[in-house]
Amino acid sequence: MEIYLLRHGIAEDGVGMRDADRALTSEGKKKLRETLRVAQIAEVSPALILSSPYRRAWETAQIAAEILGYKQEILKTRALTPGSAPKLVWEEVREQQELADLLLVGHAPLFSSLTGYLLGVPELQVDFKKGTLVRIDCDRFGPEPRGTLRWMMVPKLAVR
Repeated sequence: MEIYLLRHGIAEDGVGMRDADRALTSEGKKKLRETLRVAQIAEVSPALILSSPYRRAWETAQIAAEILGYKQEILKTRALTPGSAPKLVWEEVREQQELADLLLVGHAPLFSSLTGYLLGVPELQVDFKKGTLVRIDCDRFGPEPRGTLRWMMVPKLAVR
């Protein structure tokens, strides 16, 4: 399975609002579109998109679906909220193991620790900037993952 991790784009500061209600900024949407156009060229084509229910992640998932030609329903899961744990995300992934490609849309610090966890190196720290897209391949779905990092694209590299 190709597992794609996409951190949400740049969001509003959120002064005076709930964290879960923060929307993407216009700059955040623009940079996401640039990153996702490169992903489209790389033939990223998820069979399923799972998203955090937080507004900024949900908006990111919708932009990803539009650019990558995804036509199915985007599913929300609490396993992808900022304070979640990598093991909870892995359980979600294992439920979808028959799929070839899975796009997960969420937050830091979860995605930094999730990357290390999926690679079998939980102490690994990854600087997961907003709008970053990572591909990790996994071919076994036991209790603990052991994936292979294929690539990581930060928004600065996607600007054309």
